[in-house]
Amino acid sequence: MVPTTRTARLAAGLLAGGLTLVPLTGCSFTSDNLSCSASQCTVTLDGQGSEVEVLGTTVTLGSVQDGRAQISVGGASVSCGQGESVTAGPLALECTSVTGDAVELTATLN
Repeated sequence: MVPTTRTARLAAGLLAGGLTLVPLTGCSFTSDNLSCSASQCTVTLDGQGSEVEVLGTTVTLGSVQDGRAQISVGGASVSCGQGESVTAGPLALECTSVTGDAVELTATLN
């Protein structure tokens, strides 16, 4: 009977540990510049082709030209300049900064 009790405690501990990580699984990244809360992420994409998964949706920087960023969101293409907001797929994006060949975005679920 002792192994069953030990197994139950181990399973409960693993479940509790897994549940504390659930809020962090909204975003995974291939870039070092990502921070998320429960329903919002801020990310910096630096360089053409840089990509990140935000709240379950892949966001890719196409190019930056004349202060506008070309962004692919789950296969849909959008363009935004600094301070502009756009909606693409399940995400609402605010381009908080567009400089050189980088864009900083704040993403939330629609």
